[in-house]
Amino acid sequence: MADDVEMNDPDISKLIEDMWETMYHASGVGLAAPQVGKSVRVFVVDTVQIEDEETKGKGIKRAFINARKIEEGGAFWDYEEGCLSIPNVRADVERQETITLEYLDESFAVHLETFTGMNARVIQHEYDHIDGILFTEHVKPLKRRLLRRKLENIRKGKVDADYAMRFVKAK
Repeated sequence: MADDVEMNDPDISKLIEDMWETMYHASGVGLAAPQVGKSVRVFVVDTVQIEDEETKGKGIKRAFINARKIEEGGAFWDYEEGCLSIPNVRADVERQETITLEYLDESFAVHLETFTGMNARVIQHEYDHIDGILFTEHVKPLKRRLLRRKLENIRKGKVDADYAMRFVKAK
């Protein structure tokens, strides 16, 4: 589990700026600090870029600092997810349709907010990263077995991604 960010940490603005750049370079919609080698409770989300006619004006673009999940609710729904940490692997993940978080913004102001739909899904995915969870842990067992070889190749560094990846040897 990632560590909390110290209040008014002067390095967080630069980290968040770098995370936006990294996320956009990799064509992502979210990125968590642990994905860039920083074990702190920070993630960024931009669902504005995936809005369509039906969802126009409902996307969000923001950074979340020291987020805490207050509640998840609503119906469960499947959606195919991918992850910048696991290139070229996609699978259906079942998540609830709403999440309520307490978090700090980039000015360290406190927010309590409920998110729905795609915003909730992307937040849940990134929140999992700060808790040390990958989306593949939510995949049904049969599908996870089918993905095993791809995941093992990625673990060994045998992967082709359009962005730089860093591999850490397990202790």
